[in-house]
Amino acid sequence: MPVCSNPRISNERRRISMAKVAFIGLGVMGFPMAGHLKEKGGHEVTVYNRTAAKAKAWAKKYGGKTAATPAEAARDADFVFTCVGNDDDLRSVTTGPDGALSGMKGGAVLIDNTTASAEVARELYEAAKAKGVEFIDAPVSGGQAGAENGVLTVMCGGDEAVFEKAKPVISAYARMVGLMGPAGAGQLTKMINQICIAGLVQGLAEGIHFGKRAGLDIEKVVEVISKGAAGSWQMENRHKTMNEGKYDFGFAVDWMRKDLGIVLAEARSNGAKLPVTALVDQFYGDVQALGGNRWDTSSLLARLEKK
Repeated sequence: MPVCSNPRISNERRRISMAKVAFIGLGVMGFPMAGHLKEKGGHEVTVYNRTAAKAKAWAKKYGGKTAATPAEAARDADFVFTCVGNDDDLRSVTTGPDGALSGMKGGAVLIDNTTASAEVARELYEAAKAKGVEFIDAPVSGGQAGAENGVLTVMCGGDEAVFEKAKPVISAYARMVGLMGPAGAGQLTKMINQICIAGLVQGLAEGIHFGKRAGLDIEKVVEVISKGAAGSWQMENRHKTMNEGKYDFGFAVDWMRKDLGIVLAEARSNGAKLPVTALVDQFYGDVQALGGNRWDTSSLLARLEKK
């Protein structure tokens, strides 16, 4: 018996498996994510990047196409992905002159992987609807390593039918893809993710600092406590480099402060009380003052150990 005997469903699966895709924004996350869409997803991918040399490098590595503007990249695409720096960058490549929305065909889906505000996600949802296209906010977690290995966690906001249509394509660079609610819910979930990470990393930094001052062997300590209630991804993956004073292994402090700024602005709007998050944001400011703008987020330990 064939796996799928319904011709309509078979054709839809075949269409999705060979979709025309545009990817806008080839930073440390977007570059490998677009690569997975081409190689793992098997899609026809056209890329745009503000620095054209980066787009050419991507095309040389993966064999896709480049475009001169977001609108050109998005033209005739079934799915258009964006992964840029902040709200203003996102508006520029979507609703600005030569933005993606001006080039998208009716029924296409705009999927935004930027960590941005819930406000801009809702704004783009409405702008997309007005153009006859669909929108999903889909921020990611997992850092550069997760992007390179295609194992990101993707938190989505939007309409359920559109999410189900987009999910098989997004899955090319993800191990977990979930719909959190309507437009903006993906961004709100990413904010919770960053709230939790900020507290975890500060706790880990204080624990390692305390252990070193107490004369304990940090490797032995972590080997034991990581198997109990204190265990976390941060502990398993960052304790060794933190203990060695090395901070070049992931998400940069500048990016984290951008994200926490979004979190704290949303908290002011909805009345949430985030005293620890606000404090850790200040601590990251201290790290920046030490010259650690591009250090990874585990560098909270550096401010505790400064002479």
